[in-house]
Amino acid sequence: VQLVESGGGLVQAGGSLRLSCAASGSIFSINAMGWYRQAPGAQRELVATITGGGSANYADSVKGPFTISRDNAKNTVYLQMNSLKPEGTAVYYCNANIVSRSRYISVDYWGQGTQVTVSS
Repeated sequence: VQLVESGGGLVQAGGSLRLSCAASGSIFSINAMGWYRQAPGAQRELVATITGGGSANYADSVKGPFTISRDNAKNTVYLQMNSLKPEGTAVYYCNANIVSRSRYISVDYWGQGTQVTVSS
């Protein structure tokens, strides 16, 4: 099982980016999926999560401008980021709680991270 992120890049303040994360491999089911970020010199922090049923949860700092969604048929989670600010500069990581066909227990998987840089 692996998670592959895409969509990061350089954007000016006030701009938008859409991150994608696709899970692949021998997957039986996917529970919650989410996005975390880690700025230089800081700890990794929660950005947003979404359950299999579509219930979303956001960090207070991103409520409003950010929207998390998922396509269960594609095993993919998205993060639409609008009105980006320079403090949003970080490596964004995808996370998913997945039950694989080989183990049939739920395990947390992480993507490799994608850099988002917001210039002022």
